[in-house]
Amino acid sequence: MSGTIKRSALAVLVGLGVMTGASIASAAELVIGRGSEHQSIDPQFSRTGPTQMTAAHMFEGLMDHDEKGTYRPALAESFENVDPTTWIAKLRPGVTFHDGSPLTPEDVVFSIERAPNVPNSPAPFVDYVANVQSMEIVDAHTIKFTSKRPDPNFADRVGGVFIVSKKAAENATNADFNSGKAAIGTGPYKFVEWVPADRLVLQRNDAYWGPKPAYEKVTVRFISNDAARVAALLSGSVQLIDQVPPTDQPNLKKDPDIELFSTASARLIYLALNQRDEAPGVTDLDGKPLAANPFRDSRVRQAISMMIDRKGIVDRILFGEGEPTMNQVPEGMLGYNPDLQPVFDPAAAKKLLADAGYPKGFGITINGSNDRFLSDGDVTQALGQLLARGGLKVNKVETFPYSVYSKAAGKGEYGAYLFSNGNSSGEAGAGLAATLHTYDKEKKLGNLNRHRYSNPEFDKAIMEATAVFDVAKRQKLLADAAALVFKDGGIIPLYHQAITWAARKGVTYVPRRDERTYAMGAKPAQ
Repeated sequence: MSGTIKRSALAVLVGLGVMTGASIASAAELVIGRGSEHQSIDPQFSRTGPTQMTAAHMFEGLMDHDEKGTYRPALAESFENVDPTTWIAKLRPGVTFHDGSPLTPEDVVFSIERAPNVPNSPAPFVDYVANVQSMEIVDAHTIKFTSKRPDPNFADRVGGVFIVSKKAAENATNADFNSGKAAIGTGPYKFVEWVPADRLVLQRNDAYWGPKPAYEKVTVRFISNDAARVAALLSGSVQLIDQVPPTDQPNLKKDPDIELFSTASARLIYLALNQRDEAPGVTDLDGKPLAANPFRDSRVRQAISMMIDRKGIVDRILFGEGEPTMNQVPEGMLGYNPDLQPVFDPAAAKKLLADAGYPKGFGITINGSNDRFLSDGDVTQALGQLLARGGLKVNKVETFPYSVYSKAAGKGEYGAYLFSNGNSSGEAGAGLAATLHTYDKEKKLGNLNRHRYSNPEFDKAIMEATAVFDVAKRQKLLADAAALVFKDGGIIPLYHQAITWAARKGVTYVPRRDERTYAMGAKPAQ
């Protein structure tokens, strides 16, 4: 649907001049073909998925989560709630950084203070630490945290901040991390080199405190083109790939040398509508700027939602590898509201547009990434077609590499644009709060609200919901908050995608619900 002719994996193989069945390095080395590249080696530069999945090889937080999304202690041996606003973290003894220096409470405090203030971050860790009132170093292995308000997920949020070496990072620049000079973590792999748009090379940290990963050396090749990534797997030039295109999965399943590893994802793919004073790319029917931003009208947002055939997108573009939604999280996760269901009704959408004062629609540009998640470029094109049929004049549909696209989105440079939220906290609260609470830089709220939606009623509802420790009550409050904001069109939820990895025979992989591709999840087949 994108209008771009995609070459088959076989055609790419011929173009690359490689042969299928070629052997690769011994089990001591793993070569991964990854669809998206990080923006920086600095683990606190951005909380976007590609940067975090790279960082997790070299850096760790106080807490971690497994492949199912369940949180567990990492650098913190324990992180206990003493009272509604007091938490005690006990650091794991014997942990050292890659340079041999010990992990200290000072490193932790420094890292948490640094995290929200990394220059030029397209997605800072602000909301991870926004609720920290104070940190007190009790002894060589203990830190006392005081939160500003009760938060049952406080340990998970603060624990998700990657810990850096104060000695290495205190005066380090982004370039220092990218060169490896400041890339000193406690993680299972050490930095060797990064060649942007080409590869990342890692060496196993044999002094690692936890389970040793199976492979001594890991090379991550960045291959954004789907066909090229599949071709690299078929040729044997890589052993493991992520973001396996749905179109290639039937043939890969038939290949005796390939095995697929799939899981449902919690990631929400959504359409954001910029609600600043002016929305870039939004015009009248003659291409001239409008006096008022139509996205500020809830009726317009609801109309756009009803123009979108979510099931058609999932069935035709993703080949069924996803679930249409009007929720923040998929069914089974805390905060899911079963009463919220997608509605595809172009006739009702046109009536809402007329009621809002746009009987003939208005002009719009739709933007998206083309290498961040499954078929994102094609989904963006499909949205353009659907909105055009629904009564809007689609002037342009533009897609960009995520490393460029995410920065521009964070600066408010798009009017209507495709984005996603990973929901890695395992419930709806964190994603709802970060993406839809009114943006407040000083209070560190709405950190991922790039489109600047604001609804005081929702703000109050989500703050109340995320402060409740009782699970049943929190479920109801989160579901109610979701209904309030999605019926108002705060963002336009589209679907939760499924995610698949593929490996050559001899390599197994544990698929992760957070969609991250970790070398630690791969090992030689028994």
